[in-house]
Parts: sequence; structure tokens; C-alpha cells
Amino acid sequence: MDRRHFLRLSAAAPTLGLIGGASLLGASASAAADDYRAVVCLFLTGGNDGLNSLVPTDGAYSDYATARPALALPKDSLTALSGSTAGHSFGMNPALAPLAPLYNQGRLAWILNAGPLVKPATARQVLDHSVAVPSFLLSHSDQVMWQQGWLGDTDGSGWAGRSLELLPSSLRNPVNAITMNTERTLVLGRNSPVSYLSAWDSRWWGTADLAQPQLPGTQALNRMAQWQFANQYEAEYARTFGRSVSESTIFTQAALNAPAPSANFDDNDLGRMLRKLATLLPVFKKRGYKRQVFLVQWGGLDTHSGQRGSAATSQDAQLAVVARALAAFDKANQASGVDQSVATVMMSDFGRTLRQASGGGSDHAWGNHWFVMGGPVAGAQAYGTLPTLTLGGPDDGDANGDGRFVPTTSTDQVGATLMKWMGVPAAQLTSAFPNLANFSTQTLNFLHG
Repeated sequence: MDRRHFLRLSAAAPTLGLIGGASLLGASASAAADDYRAVVCLFLTGGNDGLNSLVPTDGAYSDYATARPALALPKDSLTALSGSTAGHSFGMNPALAPLAPLYNQGRLAWILNAGPLVKPATARQVLDHSVAVPSFLLSHSDQVMWQQGWLGDTDGSGWAGRSLELLPSSLRNPVNAITMNTERTLVLGRNSPVSYLSAWDSRWWGTADLAQPQLPGTQALNRMAQWQFANQYEAEYARTFGRSVSESTIFTQAALNAPAPSANFDDNDLGRMLRKLATLLPVFKKRGYKRQVFLVQWGGLDTHSGQRGSAATSQDAQLAVVARALAAFDKANQASGVDQSVATVMMSDFGRTLRQASGGGSDHAWGNHWFVMGGPVAGAQAYGTLPTLTLGGPDDGDANGDGRFVPTTSTDQVGATLMKWMGVPAAQLTSAFPNLANFSTQTLNFLHG
């Protein structure tokens, strides 16, 4: 087989794993499985309206309802959360009701008014232009990258990818940065590749059956994956192709041999992605892997119009999909014994304006409410500070008074908390989160251990 034939065949192969990543073959099934930790980042695209996800049910509700009368959720429709936290009582969007038991059991916590910051800032400083702020605020593409740790055009890596490179060697494993989508900023390191995991159980690369390594077609594919070339471009392509074959083979075989999760997942994109993770996480743990970060991106939450209601594109309908998928994911993780090893964080591009838009929606804003869930979470509470929910109020950083709240919790503080739990030494966190040096409090308390 000459190099042209190799390139033609490899180009015709499916793109499973072609983002790159080292082989999983180095992991041992007999390795200790009692020190496995994974972070799953569910990134809701479009800018989820946190103000209609988590709502105060005390005196602050009146301000909320006054500011957005057509968007405000009726107080009696909210799913009440137990207790009082962060100085308030709260209820969730009724679409998130499947997650209420997790909160009340201490397995879910909310993070209030979070977002990207260069340094601590007040609304007054933002309005006076007397403090540095992230570039291109309110831009989808830019804020997705900012939330995931982008440091500029000369460094496209993300905070999780950089953090994984700082782990002690005893906590590293061949495949630890994994995306299930084309977006990969979060898990991209400076010197390490990203692995791609498909939600679909495809075992075929052309005529090669990845589940049957003894078959001629699969053996031919594996021989192709070991080809070497003198030309540096062809050699790099061959190395990437080889890594992809190795990864995809192991992912395929692990999925085929793993028991089905003991929870029912909806048959939609998010359900399939989380079902695949629920299937593979116990396998990774059993095989002795130590640390992994998974990026799952889903949604269309740019709700300038039609935010309320039963249409599939409404926030209410999409949050219902999220809640059912995450509740099933948590149930499956508890049943398989990995729940104490997995922390899931929900993030989004940005928050949305307190002021309602003319089309029955809301516009791009800044600070937002997120949540974390799983066995490691110190839940049943909200962390951070709820902004004053008045248009043009003391926390509104918008010159027109539209209710674009300046974050009081930094994305870096949230990410650093997760990565410290993963084992990154506290003294090295600023290497992965450079702006963290500007904050006196660098990590939060929403995780045990």
C-alpha cells in the first residue's frame, strides 16, 4: 500500500477521534479504581436565562416580577427548594422539577451570578470604565471561549485542559480530556490533544469492525495506523490517525462490554450523550483511570423571543430536557457506584437581561446562575450573591438600565474549585487560571474533599 492509498483510505474513515488524543491502551484493568474523579461540564449553548431558572421566593420576588412582567414565572408555579440560603429562599423553574430531589438531598447546589471576570468589579466601575473586563462581552462565540478559559489568539487552550497538564504524574492517564461535540476549548491543553467521544455506538470504520480486531479489515486498519512517513505533514497526519484508531477501538469495545445504565434516558441528543457517559464512566473507573474531564454541549437557548411556553425552542421546554437527562444521569451513576467520583457543572454563554425583550424573550447579558451536581457536591444551598433584581439598580452594569448584572463570582473561581478537587495543587492554580491572581478568594466551598 503506498502513501496515496493510505491517505485515501484514512480520509474515507469516520471521524471518530480525529480531534486527537493518546491511546487508551496503556490503562490496566487491574489498576486501583478507588481514586477516580471526573468532571462533566454541560454547556448550554445560546445563553440560558438563569433569572428564570432559579427565582427568589422571598421579598426579592416582587422586584423580579415587576422588572419582567411578561416573562416572570408565577410564584405558585415554582418548585420550592428547602431552606434559606445566600440570604434568600428560592424556587426553580417548574421544568427543572426532576432536579429538586437532588437539591434537597444535598446533591445539587446553585452558584449565583457567575461569569467571566478579569478582576473583581462593581457595576459602578463597569459603567465608569475604570476596571478591566473580558473582551467582546455579549458575543456568543467569544463568551463561549471566555467561559471555557480561552486566553487570546495566541493561546486557544481552556482551563480544564491546562489544569489536567498540571496534575501530578500519578493522577494522569492517557485519555483525560474528552469532548462529545466539535467545541473543545474547555478541554484543550497547551501541549496535549483532545479525544472525541461519539454518543452513537458506531463500531465500523469502513469495512473494519472495531469490535472484532481479529478480522482482516480491522487488522488492515491497525496496520495503516502504524505507518510512518518522512514528510513531517504526512507523519503528523499518520500519528493523529493512529491515535484515533486506538481511541475509537477502546471506546467501542468498552461500550459493547459495559452493562446498560439502570436509568431511562430520553432518546434525544442530550439523553444519548449522557447515556453514553453513564455507560463508560464505570468502565473507566474499573480500568484504573484517575482523572477525566468531559465537555458536553447542547441547546439553543438564545431566547430573544418565545422564551416561555411549550414550543420545543422555548427555554421551558429545553430546561425540561436538561432536567430529565441529568436526573437519569445521576440515577445511573448512583446505581453503578461512580456517583461519589463525578461532579457535573452546568454553564452557559452568558446570562440574559432582567428587562424582557419585545418578542417575549430576553437579550444577552453577563452574570448568570449555574449549578453543580453529584455525590461530591456540598449541596442544598446556593453559593455567591444574588444581585438586586431592579432595572438600573446597584448591580446593573448596563448603561441603559436593562439589567445586565456584573458577576460577583468568577468563572475562574468555579473552575479552580473543580480542578483543585481533581488534584491540581493550589499553588499552581494560577498557571491554569491567570486572572485568579486578582482574587483574594480563589476557590469556593461547593465540593467535599
